[in-house]
Amino acid sequence: MKYAIINALVLSGHEDMRAEKKALLIENGRIAAIADDAGKFGRVKTVDIGGKYLMPGLINLHVHLPGSGMPNYTKKQNAKTVRLLMGNPVTRTAVFFLCYKFARTQLMSGVTTIRTVGGLGNVDSRIRDSVNRGRLLGPRVLASNMAVSVPNGHMAGVLAYEAKTPEDCVRLVDKIAESKPDLIKIMITGGVLDAKKRGEPGELKMPPELVKACCDEAHRLGFKVAAHVESPAGLKAALENGVDTVEHGAFTDEAMAELFKARNAAEICTISPAIPTALFELEVSHSTELVKYNSGVVLEGVIDCAKKGLEKGYPVGLGTDTACPFVTHYDMWRELCYFKKYLGVSNAFALHTATEVNAEIAGISRETGTVETGKSADFLITEDNPLEDLQALRTPAMVVIRGKVIKKPSVKKFEYVEKELDKYM
Repeated sequence: MKYAIINALVLSGHEDMRAEKKALLIENGRIAAIADDAGKFGRVKTVDIGGKYLMPGLINLHVHLPGSGMPNYTKKQNAKTVRLLMGNPVTRTAVFFLCYKFARTQLMSGVTTIRTVGGLGNVDSRIRDSVNRGRLLGPRVLASNMAVSVPNGHMAGVLAYEAKTPEDCVRLVDKIAESKPDLIKIMITGGVLDAKKRGEPGELKMPPELVKACCDEAHRLGFKVAAHVESPAGLKAALENGVDTVEHGAFTDEAMAELFKARNAAEICTISPAIPTALFELEVSHSTELVKYNSGVVLEGVIDCAKKGLEKGYPVGLGTDTACPFVTHYDMWRELCYFKKYLGVSNAFALHTATEVNAEIAGISRETGTVETGKSADFLITEDNPLEDLQALRTPAMVVIRGKVIKKPSVKKFEYVEKELDKYM
């Protein structure tokens, strides 16, 4: 498979990127050469993109594949439903193809790599393997499969096993490792939707000794650990006991900022899930005053943790927390817009974060994240320049994954969700 992409205005993914007219030689799914003139490649088939903008495919670092993001669907996610769905081969197969459909939606929206952080059984790693073998067309998948939580903890019995002791943690990490994940996910605090008190959306659920047991065993096996954290107490437990990436985040003081740096830990900024629950009117979100208030606390905490990272120099990545209410599999572009709006970064820095920085955090920067010779041909191509307007990402003109060209990619969008979210851009 060898061809050249010509008449491309290339955005490299680097922080100082600017649109440069280039031709790219693609061979066996990788960037074989980049030149000012395709004539240097000799006689080769060409794909003329007519002056459109070509950038690295987006990388979404926080995805849950089992849900669509439609509010009514989210409410159906519970332990009883999970037991029924995963209880026999027929329904497990249905779950697999539902999750694959959502992974494909990510791809069609311009996301060429997803990192799943809490799924059902080993579905995510099976999708990864099917994609890698060429049996299914989908994005690159970094899978955690099931997570580790505690009784009455976040997603316990749904997307996570329940640990009561350090020994349970070791056993459950080993069990997850048998499903061949790429990372381990743990649930340290509660979340907005399961909080019982005003002002305590991220109640500490997993004791520090359990956090340490999970991290120690995961690291012994060669896995990094991602942790659900939505409070300062949870942040302290995470950073003091070995967590590699803090998912969401919380208000961060100087001591915690220094711990981020000392541990070489990263903050995964997820603004998308807090926007509808914190800002929508209750009759629109169909939520409660308690959830609305606590969501505001989480929104401010996530923003603060990310701002501190940019100020103090610890890595900050981006993810959507797709499958939360009003957070769909095709709206990664919104997370970049929120990043710009709430943290005051430039368009170039938002694009750089969602590509090169996210690849570095995920440990795949040698494979993808920038447009460079030798890397995978993973591209998002747009009609307009995202350096001028990030909403150019909203409707990809073309997507390329491992060299495979997808012309005019399309996704089915939820008009109700789009209408409400557009009010807060």
